[in-house]
Amino acid sequence: MRILGIESSCDDTACAVVEDGERILSNVVSSQDKLHERFGGIVPEIACRAHIENILPVMQQALDDAGLDFSAVDAVAVTMTPGLIGALLVGLASAKAVSWALDLPLIAVNHLEAHVYGAWLSGEEPALPAVSLVASGGHTVLYLTEGPLSHRVLGSTTDDAAGEAFDKVANVLKLGFPGGPAIERAARSGDPEAVRLPRAWLDRDTLDFSFSGVKTAVLYHCLGQNASRRDMERAAYTPQFVADVAASFQEAVVEVLAGKTRLAAEKTGASGVILGGGVGANNALRQRLLSELSPLGLPVVLTPPELCGDNAAMVAGLAYHLHAAGRTAPLSVEARP
Repeated sequence: MRILGIESSCDDTACAVVEDGERILSNVVSSQDKLHERFGGIVPEIACRAHIENILPVMQQALDDAGLDFSAVDAVAVTMTPGLIGALLVGLASAKAVSWALDLPLIAVNHLEAHVYGAWLSGEEPALPAVSLVASGGHTVLYLTEGPLSHRVLGSTTDDAAGEAFDKVANVLKLGFPGGPAIERAARSGDPEAVRLPRAWLDRDTLDFSFSGVKTAVLYHCLGQNASRRDMERAAYTPQFVADVAASFQEAVVEVLAGKTRLAAEKTGASGVILGGGVGANNALRQRLLSELSPLGLPVVLTPPELCGDNAAMVAGLAYHLHAAGRTAPLSVEARP
């Protein structure tokens, strides 16, 4: 079964064709990084306009790359939650149009559950039940996953998501946007113990996250507690200072993400661990998870880096299982932010 997937939950316009939930025939992502770079973060209105311009060319490119036309597609899948409401609406309207015009089943997909499904696209079969960590720009969530369609929330962020904190710290350090890759690059030549930053473990047994404090601690370390926007704009740092702060910040975030994941595995008696989401491409996090879970003897399935960011292959892959379970959507389905 060949499913055309559409993903537009944030700032990337993506379309893909996946066969039988496993074989990626095409996976096209149109990035908006250059559009948002000057703002140091995503501007929803700009993102939505770009989606409108990009969606049809990206869809056609996905079909061309797969060597197919619309007649060879068996269903259309689309992200309908969570995300920026305007961005979601562009993708959903496009998917509804394809579904209606070609009389194809419409499948509505949860963006975060699609990130978990990225593990199945790695070629490895996750050991179930698994603790799934989804860490991205907008969300940081721990699930207990019993299958592609079965996820129970164990914990989530109480304030900033991990990826959001990366973006904001990168902005303070003048490293550009997106912040995750920029912080990781800078951290390679830094000392992760150079700056003492807080780790927000919250209550002893909670599986929730908080990254607002460490983000603010970086701001205070760099500019002091009463810095203005003008102070931030005028700030000048040495390359080594930037590298050390980046490495220390990355270490603080990775330590908590990996530590909470291990705690979740111990509390639930899980048989494996899954990592997905844009922050899941961070090599320091990937290595820390492997080292944290190794003493427990738990296999860790890491979503391939190229599928960690927002993409439509994970949407179309998960949609195969939703279709098999009879979970198609009516044309009246609505987007949910």
